[in-house]
Amino acid sequence: MKHLLIVCLALAIGNLCLAQGQQKPPAQQQKEEYPARMTPQMTEIMDPEVKVIQPPAQVGMPPSDAIILFDGRDVNKEWEDAMGNPTKWIVKNGELVCVKGSGVIQTKRKFNDFQLHVEWKTPSEVIGDGQGRGNSGVYLQGLYEVQVLDSYNNRTYRNGQAGSIYKQYAPLVNVSRKPGEWQTYDIIYTAPRFSSDSTVYFTPPRVTVLHNGVLIQNNVSLRGPTLYIGMPEYSVKKHGPGPIVLQDHGNPVAYRNIWIREL
Repeated sequence: MKHLLIVCLALAIGNLCLAQGQQKPPAQQQKEEYPARMTPQMTEIMDPEVKVIQPPAQVGMPPSDAIILFDGRDVNKEWEDAMGNPTKWIVKNGELVCVKGSGVIQTKRKFNDFQLHVEWKTPSEVIGDGQGRGNSGVYLQGLYEVQVLDSYNNRTYRNGQAGSIYKQYAPLVNVSRKPGEWQTYDIIYTAPRFSSDSTVYFTPPRVTVLHNGVLIQNNVSLRGPTLYIGMPEYSVKKHGPGPIVLQDHGNPVAYRNIWIREL
């Protein structure tokens, strides 16, 4: 009996030692409890695949996902006057030319965030000065104006010259071409967001403009719709998508190759 008790005690001690030997060090236990070490593949996102579009054959021409707003032909396909009627602006030699007194023209479609390309030309014959020389404008959502003006050797107020966000931001530089030469605007626009229970901006509209390929407005935050008299309001009536508007300011400014990409 005594020998049997000794054998059982020895077996018990042996099993205890074996169990203790199988236990892993606390540091190793902790290491295995936490997520596995990061690998490059853990931060590589495969799906959904980025949408493929065809780039233009030449800089300034529309990519495959662009909406063509004017290609030198029928203006009334995409544009109308402020009353929803056919515009009185004329198409001549593939150019869309403003007719004095005909009023603004606006797109039939309405847009929120977008990339807009516009080519424009002021008259080669210089008549007038300041704001009376080659004046027009590109309005974003029908409310926020990027000024079009002959600003080649033509002094005027800095926040009203070509490339300005009219009466809000002067362009960073003046890169205007000579009168009668084609110029380009490439505009990136982020529409405002409004709070759900008021007219106050949740986030204001933001605009980036390249004039003839040069950055002149760097993601500026607009203070309100364009005004000729007074300061832009910091809060405006809540609005949704709006048209692109080209201004009639009494000068025969011409446009061509207008396209837009919704973002």
